[in-house]
Amino acid sequence: MTLGTATKRSARGAPNRGGADHGAWFLVLPALTPILVLSVGPLLYGIALAFTDSQSGRTEPTQWIGTLNFQDLLHDTLFWDSFRIGLLWAFGVTVPQFLLALGLALLLNQNLRFRWLARALAIIPWAMPEVVVGIMWRLVYHPDAGVLNETLSTFGLGAGKDWLTGTATALFAVIVVGVWAGMPQTTVALLAGLQNTPRELHEAAAMDGAGAWRRFRTVTWPAIKPIALAITALNFIWNFNSFALVYVLTQGGPGGRTRLPMLFAYEQAFRYGQFGYAAAMGCVMVAVISVLLAVYLVGRLKGGDEA
Repeated sequence: MTLGTATKRSARGAPNRGGADHGAWFLVLPALTPILVLSVGPLLYGIALAFTDSQSGRTEPTQWIGTLNFQDLLHDTLFWDSFRIGLLWAFGVTVPQFLLALGLALLLNQNLRFRWLARALAIIPWAMPEVVVGIMWRLVYHPDAGVLNETLSTFGLGAGKDWLTGTATALFAVIVVGVWAGMPQTTVALLAGLQNTPRELHEAAAMDGAGAWRRFRTVTWPAIKPIALAITALNFIWNFNSFALVYVLTQGGPGGRTRLPMLFAYEQAFRYGQFGYAAAMGCVMVAVISVLLAVYLVGRLKGGDEA
């Protein structure tokens, strides 16, 4: 066989990489189209809207006003107060959520009787829509006939309180609901990590005389640390962007004590008709979330390099 013949056969047998790439894009397109239409498109439109004076009920055409909305936003104390409340809410929900979920995951990972039933019950809050969760907890917190006040009165722990409309208790009350509603998701993620940890490592550590805390610190935590960091970062972002749960519970009251940034932007857009100004708020929140994601990804990349 000559070299020229071998070269021709090799060329005929070589895969058509250009055709394969086109075929791959053709397969990805059905999944990519809804993302572009429902996510990327509205995001770009919202960014453009932030640089206009768009309002509801205007008879004049919308004008391009540059960065004026962002300049007004810098001096809007109500927005920055809602931003502070949003950070308090996000930290107040995320930290207890993780700690309680970790304890529950460790418990459900033990060889207990009816463990399957306990695991099924643990994810019930996750399966409930946020609106249903909000309505249910409004009944729990009801000042006159709520389960919480009735229980406190029964055990002589004080008179009933108006938990959701009291300025001193409203934020704490909604944080409790946020922790309860979001804990199952974190529990499932951590439980999956625990189940993937080899039991031989625990047995070897126990044979070396390591106690429960030392086994957790040297075996369990290193195994679930990547999952813990990932789910905590995602929970913080989701909690910071919360809307439906707090809206059903308090609608941002009393006196703005539970007005999260999303609630404030919603009010500006759909209660006062300031679409351009609300879009500017959305851009600021997207920028904050992008920074948090960048910090998280950089930390993960550095951690991967060290590993």
